[in-house]
Formats: sequence, C-alpha cells, structure tokens
Amino acid sequence: MKRRHVIGTVTILAFVVFSAFSFQDSLTPYVNFTQAKSIAGNVQVRGVLATDQVITAEGGKLVQFVLRDEAGVEALVSYRGIKPDGMEDATSIVAIGKYRDGQFAAEKLLVKCPSKYQSAQGSVKK
Repeated sequence: MKRRHVIGTVTILAFVVFSAFSFQDSLTPYVNFTQAKSIAGNVQVRGVLATDQVITAEGGKLVQFVLRDEAGVEALVSYRGIKPDGMEDATSIVAIGKYRDGQFAAEKLLVKCPSKYQSAQGSVKK
C-alpha cells in the first residue's frame, strides 16, 4: 500500500474510535433512584411529583421537590435553574443528573405536560 493510503486509513480509524468514545460519554441511561445511588455518572430518572409542594429559593434559582420514580421510590430533587412552566400539572418529569449527599442533584429537568389534545377522560379530541 502506498504511504498516503496508510495515513488516510489510520486517520479515519482514529476519528471513528474518537467518535465512538465521545458518543458513549454523552449517553445517560434511564434508571430508578435505587440504581442512581450506585452510579457515579449522570443518569435520567423518570417520575411524578410525590407532593404538590415545589419549593423555590435563592431568588427562583433553586428548585426543590420530591419525585416518585417508576419503582415507587421517592427522593428529594434539587435543581439549580429556573422552575419549568407547568411543573405542578406535569404528567411526568425526567430529572437528569446524579445522586449525591442524600439527594438527586439535577442538571436538567424535562417536564411532560398534559396534551392539549387529550380530553378529561383521556381520549383524543378530533
């Protein structure tokens, strides 16, 4: 093989390996709170508000609430940022972050609000 072909092949392989490792680091798996306690990296926990009480502090820059995951385990979630709109009416909340110091420290919150196409009985409006 020509030297140019070898250099090109090595460059492409290096790019593929680098891309694979970068992509793997960006993945955050869905887990429950029990599993989140034993994982050092960021994870996603899906759940619902366990109580109607959502506390905002530090001028609205800190949001704390209790989230009940899909396994029924409840944990205090702290989020540094502005409280998402419609959080109290959400059908589910996904907290992305890590479990530390006895609470789940969320870096992001994804709030799923009730669909405007759903009626009170849960059927789709036409």
